[in-house]
Amino acid sequence: MNLTQINELLSYKILTVADQAITLGSILLIPSVLIMGIIFTRWIAKLITKRLVSKKTDPNVIHLLLRMFYVIAMAILLITTLDLINVPITAFAFLSGAIAIGFGFGAQNIINNFISGWILMWERPIRIGDFLEVEEAKGIVEEINTRSTRIRRVDGVHLLIPNSKLLENTVVNWTLIDTLVRTSVTVGVAYGSPARKVADLIMQATKEQQKIVMSPAPVVTFEDFGDNALMFEVTFWLDSTAEGGLRVMRSNIRFRLEELFEEHNIIVAYPQRDLHIDGSLTLNRERVSIKK
Repeated sequence: MNLTQINELLSYKILTVADQAITLGSILLIPSVLIMGIIFTRWIAKLITKRLVSKKTDPNVIHLLLRMFYVIAMAILLITTLDLINVPITAFAFLSGAIAIGFGFGAQNIINNFISGWILMWERPIRIGDFLEVEEAKGIVEEINTRSTRIRRVDGVHLLIPNSKLLENTVVNWTLIDTLVRTSVTVGVAYGSPARKVADLIMQATKEQQKIVMSPAPVVTFEDFGDNALMFEVTFWLDSTAEGGLRVMRSNIRFRLEELFEEHNIIVAYPQRDLHIDGSLTLNRERVSIKK
């Protein structure tokens, strides 16, 4: 097959759109343009990412800029492809309008999540690395996509939460402003224990922990005269990005309290009950003989 025949084959008219002939060559050109455009877009995206990372830009800003870049690049690529094959954009005006109406009714949730994703990335009420509490799930945000947000739960399981759910429902963001959280440890000691000394030991056990924040300072309170114990509570602030850090810190304080109480002969209270018996009580002792 010579060059003339190849040109004639490529010039063969397949269909006509808005008085514009679509040839076989134009159709074969589409995948080539799309592949080259996608490769070029990814190369530019990697270049932008490397430049922003070198400037220590916030990962959430990088994520938002890349999403915007991909949307703009894909729109330009689509328009360029249609222009190369001589298809006017106006030819799809009526068809695209009809498709948009049908798509809008059939994909309301998808559109809602898509718009919510852009709001999350733009306003940044939730960022990558934040520790969230959504209903009964707690975890760290790993990725914010245009439709859903991926969260790694505290037990290692990944959750995909629709973006609209994060905007419409109450979400607890532990690290929105800072990583400071407040928690407390409660302990009961036996009646007769020196209350002031107990309070000093609880404060000592708390201040010995390195991650405890000293401003605001920990506070020890004598909570109540309990049924079986004198109840004390220490409240303190901790620099922690996850709930697991709170549990570990409370455990460390309890371990240290057990050591300090043992050194100063302070007894941790245990449940006690008074038993009142109406009438007489007879105890019989039975002897059991064991023959060898």
